[in-house]
Amino acid sequence: MTGLPKDSASTTQAVCVVEAPAKLTLSLHVVGVRNDGFHLIDAEMVTLALCDTLQIDAQGTGISVSGPFADGVPTGADNLVARALQLAQREAGIHIDKQIPNGGGLGGGSADAAAVLRWAGFSDLVAASRIGADIAFCMVGGRARVRGIGEVVEPVAPDPSNSEPLVVTLIVPPLFVSTPAVYRAWDELAAPAQRAAINDLEAAAIVVEPRLALWRDRIREAAGVAPTLAGSGATWFLRGSYEVAEALADATVIVTRAQSRC
Repeated sequence: MTGLPKDSASTTQAVCVVEAPAKLTLSLHVVGVRNDGFHLIDAEMVTLALCDTLQIDAQGTGISVSGPFADGVPTGADNLVARALQLAQREAGIHIDKQIPNGGGLGGGSADAAAVLRWAGFSDLVAASRIGADIAFCMVGGRARVRGIGEVVEPVAPDPSNSEPLVVTLIVPPLFVSTPAVYRAWDELAAPAQRAAINDLEAAAIVVEPRLALWRDRIREAAGVAPTLAGSGATWFLRGSYEVAEALADATVIVTRAQSRC
């Protein structure tokens, strides 16, 4: 497994810079529902080279955001970074350079929170998963099987038959899909419609946001292959590098790679 990037400075320094890599959900199956309503998953996730960058000032306060995907990112107590600081019982001023599309299902907020927890030396995955289901995986990184509500992270060894990291083309439509709404739709669908070869949430996500189906069809026409929905969406992805940016000019198209072989 290839681990996450090392932080460029220790917590003893007043200001340090840390990377917060995006995650991609390659497959996801819903295997049950807890008594408290949380859904149990069995998923495969990988860390991507695409990442946000955080400047953490141990002597400062507040959260600020810049970058191409800064719009709509909260800077108050509802930002997962603020909740991560509270969980770790630390104070700091944090500036986030947003390179991960916001709200696309790539774990940008969770990645930022995980970076803060690593900086703070906090390692309790169960506690971290209570503030964000993807945070535990983002703290571990690499390639992993993720179970429970996201707190059980089991690293997966690289496939020895693959000598190169997985390359993916991400297509992020100008849509917002609520993850809680997708799980509620999953609950309401008949059992046969819930099960899928790769992503059990795809049918439910399309119920919540029907335009996802139009994007799926557009991507398939542009690339010549069917895309896979990343988690609850709205990002679709293709394995490999595809030149689809011109045909899908109203979406954000990013070609990146996994940080470990798959």
